[in-house]
Amino acid sequence: MLGYFLNASPVVKLVMLILLIASVISWAVIFHRGSYLRQAKKQFQLFQEKFADTDDLTHIHGILTNRKIKTPLNGAALLFQAGFKELIRYKKMGSSIDASISGVERAIAIAESRELDKLENQLSILATIGSTSPYIGLFGTVWGIMMSFQALSAVQQATMPMVAPGISEALIATAMGLFAAIPALIAYNRFTNTVNRIGNQYAIFREEFLAIAARQLQAGHVNKKVPQARHAVDPALEDEEEYA
Repeated sequence: MLGYFLNASPVVKLVMLILLIASVISWAVIFHRGSYLRQAKKQFQLFQEKFADTDDLTHIHGILTNRKIKTPLNGAALLFQAGFKELIRYKKMGSSIDASISGVERAIAIAESRELDKLENQLSILATIGSTSPYIGLFGTVWGIMMSFQALSAVQQATMPMVAPGISEALIATAMGLFAAIPALIAYNRFTNTVNRIGNQYAIFREEFLAIAARQLQAGHVNKKVPQARHAVDPALEDEEEYA
């Protein structure tokens, strides 16, 4: 491979370098986004399990507020906090149930959009590399073959040993383009499906939250202050790594 690179024309060398850099960037994004999305799925599942165990929004808010280690919330926990704070605000204003639920829904939708933006971050890089790398490699191949045939124009009789090295060097550019594009496209499709599934789970969570909020508003159970006695022991929810 190194020999092909050293013997290639300057243009083909530039194409190979571009594709090599694109491949490195692609794999870096794949590992980073893969880890981030796995963590996001795990965080959602852990929070959803605890959320499903109780209809007391004030209790869950108290646990999230009184975590031992204060780190930024992510995922469903952030959606919950956004909705709960808006719920308390409308409760203090004495708004109707319909107005309160509408405001809470907007607050959660905004938080949800921000979370989905985080999940989709850098996926466009994979899409760009996956769609352009084959064409960049093809350009290198065409240019290399063109240079090979131009070199043959100076001789009276062309033989295979004279043609083969130049064509081989040119075809390496196509191979490198495919090597960069295929993993990027596979990862992009997989990560996009993961983001869509998480987005659907966020939407279901939003509807569950609104249903519980409506019931508690009707029953008058949403309070401004969080009962301290309810915060005490829930080790799983106190672990900041589940929500941060």
